[in-house]
Order: sequence, then structure tokens, then C-alpha cells
Amino acid sequence: MKFISLFVKRVFDIVSSGICIVLLTPVWIVVSIMIKKDSKGPVFFKQGRRTKDGRVFQMLKFRSMVVNAETMGAGLFNYENDPRVTKVGRKLRDSSIDELPQLFNIFMGDMSVVGPRPCVTYELGDFETLNKKYKKRFRVKAGLTGLAQIKGRNDISWDEKVTYDNEYVDQFEKYGFLADIKIGLESVFKAFKHDKIYENKMDESMNDAEAAQAEEAEIIRLAHLPDVE
Repeated sequence: MKFISLFVKRVFDIVSSGICIVLLTPVWIVVSIMIKKDSKGPVFFKQGRRTKDGRVFQMLKFRSMVVNAETMGAGLFNYENDPRVTKVGRKLRDSSIDELPQLFNIFMGDMSVVGPRPCVTYELGDFETLNKKYKKRFRVKAGLTGLAQIKGRNDISWDEKVTYDNEYVDQFEKYGFLADIKIGLESVFKAFKHDKIYENKMDESMNDAEAAQAEEAEIIRLAHLPDVE
């Protein structure tokens, strides 16, 4: 049963991403021109992310920030009115168009349409020493959308996201590709709502850099808490 579900899931990933890549040809061209005219730097942003079993791959996005943004200000975090986001980039983020290049990652097999969002390689600290809760989400391929995205996207904490990701792992093991269909359909409706795009600061009195640093430390702490039997 699991083998059949994985086979169907992969076939769907290849066919759906392949069709979308072709149909979205005008988008690739128009957005690329907009990005190049708006700011200096490449059209695509590549970043090391983790997928199934912790394997690292280069995830693609349309560049929506200034070059080397992750070494500035809030780092990996994106709070509202982030000065690193370009004028065109803000529109891309608000519409989630910046995520579309991940269709190529799906076609190549690094990601699936549905699955836990891929974390940055160092976002959770040392992968090998993650506790069971945080490592469970890596039993499946990373996804373009997932249960955590339809439940709250960036409006929920990392720990809540992991809880939903693990719930998806259980759902897929129990229901197979049917779990993907349900989440996929809900994600389509969510895509038209431009809410919960930005992350919440754990302390509004902090500036972006301070809030990001505190949040990063807390995420890594939770990811390496001793397992509760």
C-alpha cells in the first residue's frame, strides 16, 4: 500500500509540475524581466534546504530580496515591512509567486507538491542530534505546500508547524495519496488569501535583528530538547 501511494505521489508530482512549468512560460519571462529591472542581482534565489532523511538540495525561488539578504537584519526571518524586500519582491511574496520556481525542484524529485516545508540547512541546528519530534517530519519529502501551511502558514510558531508536519506524516502513512489530495485542494483555496505571509515577533519591543536572533535560538533549543518517552 505504501509503495503504491509513493508511486502515485511521484507520478502526480512529475505530471503536475511538468504541465505547470510549460503553462507558466509567460510568467517565467515576465517575472524575470520585472526582477532584473527592479534591482541588481540574479532572477533566481538558490538556498540549501533539507528534504527527506535530511538530504540537502538547492531550493529555487524568484529573488524577492536584495542580494545577500540572509546575512543582514532579520536573517532567515521575514517580518512585516522588511527593508530587505524589493519593490517587486513584495508583490511576488504577497501573491506567493516567488515560490513557483520550486516546481522545478518537484519535477527533479527533491520536493513533492505536498509535504513539510523544507527548512534551511542550519535552521534547526545540527540535524544529526535533532530530537524525535523534530526529526520525524523528515520521513517524507519536503513540499511546496503542507498541513502547516493551510493551518497557519507563518502565523504559527515553528513548534506548531512541526506538530502539523508530523500529523501529515501520520496521515500519509495511514491514508496514502488521499491525504495529499485533501491538503492540495485546501491549499488552492488558501492561495487566494494573502494573509499570514509575515512572521510574528516573539517580542514586539525588539528590532528585527534582535527578534530573529532570539527566535532562532529558541527554535534550536526546542529541536534538541531530550525526547519524552
